[in-house]
Amino acid sequence: MKEWLTAREIAAENLPQIGSTERAIQKLAEREFWNDHPAFARPRSGRGGGMEYHCRILPTLAQIEYKRRHLLIGLVDLPPAANDEASRSDAVTERAARRRDARLAIVKHFQSFRKGLTLGHYGAHDQFVRKYNNRSLAIEDWIVELVPKLTQRSLERWQAEAKKGGQRLAVDRAAARKGKGVLDTANDGAVKLFILGLIAHAPHLSAKEVRKQVRGQFGDSLEAVSKGVSKAIAVPPVRTFQHFLKVQKEAHRAELLMITNPDAFRSTMKMSGTSSLAYVTDPNQMWQIDASPVDQICTDGRQTVYACIDIATRRALFYISRTPTAEAVGLLIRRAILAWGVPEEIKCDNGSDFMAVATQRLLAALDITLTPSDPYAPEQKGFVERVIKTFQHSLVATLPGYVGHSVADRKVIENRKSFAKRRQEDDAAIFDVKLSGSELQTICDRWAETDYQHSPHSGLGGKTPFEVAATSHHTVRRLKDPRILDILLSPVAGKDGLRKVTKFGVRIEDEFYQAESGTILPGRQVFVRRDPNDVGRILLFDPADGRFLDEAICGAIAGIDMKTRLKAKKELQAEYLREQTAPIRKASKDIAKGPALHERSLEVAIRDMSNVTPLPKPEVTHTTPQIAAALAAAEHGTRKPKAEKPLEGRAAEIRDQIQRDLGAEAPSRPSATVVQLETRETRWRRALAIEAAMEAGSDISAEDARWLMGYRDDPEYRVMKKMSAEHGSALSF
Repeated sequence: MKEWLTAREIAAENLPQIGSTERAIQKLAEREFWNDHPAFARPRSGRGGGMEYHCRILPTLAQIEYKRRHLLIGLVDLPPAANDEASRSDAVTERAARRRDARLAIVKHFQSFRKGLTLGHYGAHDQFVRKYNNRSLAIEDWIVELVPKLTQRSLERWQAEAKKGGQRLAVDRAAARKGKGVLDTANDGAVKLFILGLIAHAPHLSAKEVRKQVRGQFGDSLEAVSKGVSKAIAVPPVRTFQHFLKVQKEAHRAELLMITNPDAFRSTMKMSGTSSLAYVTDPNQMWQIDASPVDQICTDGRQTVYACIDIATRRALFYISRTPTAEAVGLLIRRAILAWGVPEEIKCDNGSDFMAVATQRLLAALDITLTPSDPYAPEQKGFVERVIKTFQHSLVATLPGYVGHSVADRKVIENRKSFAKRRQEDDAAIFDVKLSGSELQTICDRWAETDYQHSPHSGLGGKTPFEVAATSHHTVRRLKDPRILDILLSPVAGKDGLRKVTKFGVRIEDEFYQAESGTILPGRQVFVRRDPNDVGRILLFDPADGRFLDEAICGAIAGIDMKTRLKAKKELQAEYLREQTAPIRKASKDIAKGPALHERSLEVAIRDMSNVTPLPKPEVTHTTPQIAAALAAAEHGTRKPKAEKPLEGRAAEIRDQIQRDLGAEAPSRPSATVVQLETRETRWRRALAIEAAMEAGSDISAEDARWLMGYRDDPEYRVMKKMSAEHGSALSF
């Protein structure tokens, strides 16, 4: 490919984004300052002089088109390392070497194609791949035969391999055909998926039966694609199915195991890690608790073991319970707290006994964080899982009544006796059951304190749990009195422990418990705990903050004559009520001595009234013939008022102010009367005017006299008068 071109040669190419005449190219060079470029422009050495330009100075689209036309993809010299490998007769086959050469040639010419382009990494790859696949690049036939189609991913991978010598580009076709067999690709992969489903559903099926199932599902012929053409082929023979099943079971061993045996997958293949709790370094920073049926039978039935382990020290203790219950969880935690102190966090699973309200209430009262693991994720509490396994295999396997850790173990133990003897004996005789649940608890405690606690632990660097706990300087949180745990573990009344006090007391199961003091008044809600040692006694707590309030006794259950006690409690309650109501009564009397409540309310309302006077609104006089007749009757015989004595002095000033406020000269409207709305200011001024007229000896109308008498009874008048006295003889607005 010619890289240096004159303006005439560039114009002759008729490339996109540039002109097709020599003069147009020269103008473009002047505008873009091509002649000043230090690397892509140079004087022409031939006859006639002038300038010539490198093809990389062209615009991007023009470069791409020019390289598409003239870049030849063909043989290329291999790197020395690749040539050395190719010279060895046993290195690769001839066809593999040709495929390698074709790929290296493509990589080499892509590098030439990309030079000078302003396209980014993905843009350059995309353009080159597109033009290669539509055959717009100059590609030799042998390369097209070996690499008929190119992808960006393949090009990037070949570039990376070329930097390492390119030898791995010599592909083994046998390996390349892996996964391309008839059963792999038939019916667009549906046959393969169906066979995998058969393996997961029924792993014991033979190859012959699998072939029958495939024929039943897809018929006697399958759809396969060969060289891009779809065609029908007969179902392969049994031998092909045997080989296919063997390959698939090995290739998908993890997936099939996860489906067919989740426990085995979790134990052997599920990704796990170490030091996930490396941040737990102090004793009692985190405990893990769990439960499991004991692989042993007691005289009172099969028991459940509850285990607790301190992560930092690996100390462990156990509690044996007949059945899994929240009460058993509480007793396990009680034993651990009394032995080790109060922890900061407890990790458990999502079992109903661990997530019960009673368990959460206990831990909340002790300020212990409860952290449940995700469902079906026992690996999140692997420490306690491991200690239970150690307990089962180290201790339980040595006890009488041991039944084995699995069905296979149980079968081996049963087979120690003949079938005839087993038919005549129960499990207690077959497995030599001798221990009771309480005896098993004693043995567990001894084993945990002597054997387990003093055995070196790999997670502790070879130290024992006892040594780590003994040398720790961590401050232990202790409870002041063990009875605190007894109270917190006491059963509550009903489901939530909440009861409402009535005048008869606290009702529990048709019995009434009466508080010892008289301070628990009817109507109050209380949280009730029952005394496990005395059914006639309960403890009352404040449900809001947990404060202890009082104890309550049921006379019928406790066998106490409540008549005398009830009289004393009534007196205590009366005295308590007198103390509580005394200040309230005094406050009520003080209120009664003052102004009436409605007057207080009106005074506040008047103070809150806005000082903004509403704008006057036009009003229309409403009349009917009956209204007109009634008005005529009302005015008939009414004497004309005598002339009033002219107002003088302060009364005249107030009258003039009122007239100005009322807008005596307001423009009239046809068939409408403008009425000024009253406000407290206008009412106060009217009252002042009437009072001033009365003081001056002037006659006032009966209407004004009645209005003034009614207004003086209004709280507004008293408030305005009080405000006037405080701010001057005449309050102005």
